[in-house]
Amino acid sequence: MNFFEQQDRAQRNTGRLVLLMALAVTSLIAITSLVLSLLWRFMGDNYHSGYRPVGIDWGLVGDVALVVIGVVLLGSLYKSLQMSGGGKAVVERLGGRLINLEPQGIGEQRLLNVVEEMAIASGIPVPPVYVLEDEGINAFAAGLTPQNAVIGITRGAIELLSRDELQGVIAHEFSHIFHGDMRLNTRLVSILHGILLLGLIGGFILRNLGSARSSRSDRNNSMALIIAVGVTLWVLGYAGTFFGNLIKAAVSRQREFLADASAVQFTRNPDGIGGALKKIGGHASGSQLDAAHAAEFSHMYFGAGISQALDGMMATHPPLEERIRRIEPGWDGQFPAVELAEPEEDEADEGEDERQEKWQRVLGGVAVATQYGQAAAEQSIAAIGQPQQAHLAQARQTLHSLPPALKSAAHSTLGAQAVVYGLLLSRDSAVQEQQFALLRPELEPSLLGVLGVLRDGLLSLDQGLRLPLLELALPALKQLAKAEFMAFKANLVRLIKADERVELLEWTLLRIVERHVEGPRASGGKLHLAELVDETGILLSALAHAGHADAAQAAAAFAEAGSDLPFASLSLRTAAEVPLKALNAALDRLSLLQPLQKPQLLKAMARCVGHDGQITATEAELMRAVAETLDCPMPPLLRGTDA
Repeated sequence: MNFFEQQDRAQRNTGRLVLLMALAVTSLIAITSLVLSLLWRFMGDNYHSGYRPVGIDWGLVGDVALVVIGVVLLGSLYKSLQMSGGGKAVVERLGGRLINLEPQGIGEQRLLNVVEEMAIASGIPVPPVYVLEDEGINAFAAGLTPQNAVIGITRGAIELLSRDELQGVIAHEFSHIFHGDMRLNTRLVSILHGILLLGLIGGFILRNLGSARSSRSDRNNSMALIIAVGVTLWVLGYAGTFFGNLIKAAVSRQREFLADASAVQFTRNPDGIGGALKKIGGHASGSQLDAAHAAEFSHMYFGAGISQALDGMMATHPPLEERIRRIEPGWDGQFPAVELAEPEEDEADEGEDERQEKWQRVLGGVAVATQYGQAAAEQSIAAIGQPQQAHLAQARQTLHSLPPALKSAAHSTLGAQAVVYGLLLSRDSAVQEQQFALLRPELEPSLLGVLGVLRDGLLSLDQGLRLPLLELALPALKQLAKAEFMAFKANLVRLIKADERVELLEWTLLRIVERHVEGPRASGGKLHLAELVDETGILLSALAHAGHADAAQAAAAFAEAGSDLPFASLSLRTAAEVPLKALNAALDRLSLLQPLQKPQLLKAMARCVGHDGQITATEAELMRAVAETLDCPMPPLLRGTDA
C-alpha cells in the first residue's frame, strides 16, 4: 500500500473512529442524562415535599443532556486548543528539551544526524527533536501535520541504542508522520479528555463533600442528591473513558505494526528496529516513562510507555514478542542484557576522505548530479511516503556536501535567518546591492554581519543543496517569537521584490517557510482533480514558464503535462496571467485534493519539467518544493536514474 493509499485509508479510518467515538459519547450522554434527571426528580425538592412523580420527565432529560453535552464539548475544545500548537504542546507536557540548536554530547549529535538524514531522504521538513530525561527506551512523533511535527526520544534510547537501532526507531516514528497517525492520535486525546471531564467533575464533587456535610447537615436529602450526582458522574465518566481507551488501544496496535514494517522498508535493516525492541525487553526500565502526563499520550509512543492494568484489552501496543517475530521470524525469544556503552563518534562526523569514499561506494560512484532523467522524477513520486535505502544514502551524501559553515549556521536562530536571506540573494551584483540596501535598515548589526560572512558560500551553493539547507534551518526558525518571524517574513518579501519580478522558486521558498513556521490548516482532502481545472492550469502554466524562457518550449511542456489529465481542454496562461496571488490560491485549493487524486497531478508536474527528457537540478528542486506545498513530500531525485 503506497503513501496515497495510506493517506486515503487514514482519512477514512479517522472518520470512522470519530463516528465510533461519537456514538460512544452519545450513549454516555444519554445514560448520564437519564440517570441524573431521574435522581433529580426522585431526590429533589418534589420528593422532599412528599410528591412522588410518575414516569420520566423528558423535558428534564433534554435539559440535563444539554448540560452534559456542553461539558463534554468544552472539555474536548479545551484540550484541542491546548494541542493546537502541534507536537510542541505534547513534548512540553512531557518535559522534553529541544536539541536542534544545541545538542549536548556525542549521543545527542548522533541522534540529530539520524533525524536530519531521514528527513531529507523522505522529503519532509526536519522536525524539532526533544530529549526526555527518562531511563526507559522510548520515542514518539507528535503533531497535527508534518509541518508542526516533533520527535521526542528518551535519554535511555540515546545512550543504549546503536546507530542502526536508533535509525530503526526514528524510521518508525517517521512512518507515523507519513501516514497521518499523529493527527488521529491527537484527536483521540481531545475526545477522551471531554469524556474524562465528567468523571473529574464527579470526583471533585465527592472530594468536597466533607466541608459541605459539616455546614449543611440539616439538608440530608440535598446531600444525598449531591452524593448521587457525584457518584453517577464519576462512574459514567470513567466508564466512558474506559471504553474510549479500548477503542484507542485497538487502533493504536494496528498502526504500530504498520510503522514497524515501514521502518524496515525505509532502512532495509530489520536488525535495527528489531534490536531496539529486544533491548526494551532486556532493559530493567523497559520503555517506561516517568513524566506526570505520560498516560495521556500512551498511544503515541514507540514502546508501551506506561503499565496497563488490563494488559490485553487496554494495551496500546502489541506484545514485544509479536512485534519482534513479525520483523525477525527466526528470533529465539531471548532478550539481551542491556549495558551502557561508551558513546562513539558518529559516522556522519567522520573525516571527509573516509566518508566520501564510503558513500560513493553506496551510491555506485555517481557524482553530484546537475540533471536527472525523466524516470528519476517518476521514481521519486512512487517513493513518496516510502523512501528507500538509496534515498537515505543520498541524503547522507547531501548533508556531507553542505559547507560546514552553512550547516552550522542553520542550527541557530540568527544563522538560520541569515541562511534564508542568503538563499534569496540575486547573483546579479547590482540587484544584490539593492537587496542589501533594503535589508540594512531592518537588520540588527549581528545578523547583518553573519549574512555578510555566509554570502559567498550561499551564492556559490549548488542548486540541488538549497532545499536541504532550507529544511535544516526550519527548526531554528520555529523558535522565533511571533513578532520576530513577522519581521523576518517582511524582509523576505523585500528581497524577493527587489528586482521588481518574482521568480517561482523564490516564492516557493517563502511559502515553505510560512507553512512550516506558521503552520498550515489541518484539513482532509475532499476534492477531485476534475473539479480543479483552472487551478491545475494555473500551476502547470507557472511551471512551464519557470523552466522555459522560450514561449514555444513552454507551450510544448504545458501540452505534455496535460496529456493524461482528465480534462477536455486545459489552457496555457501567459506569464502575466499567472500572478502569485492566483498561484497561491490555486495551490491552497489543490492541497485539498483527495489523497488518491494527487499522484496524477504530480505526474503531470514531472512531465512538465521533464518534457525534453532531462530535468535540471533547479527544475527538480522547484518540482519538489511545489509538491511539498501540496503535502506530498517527494524524496530527492536519485542520481544516475536512467531516462
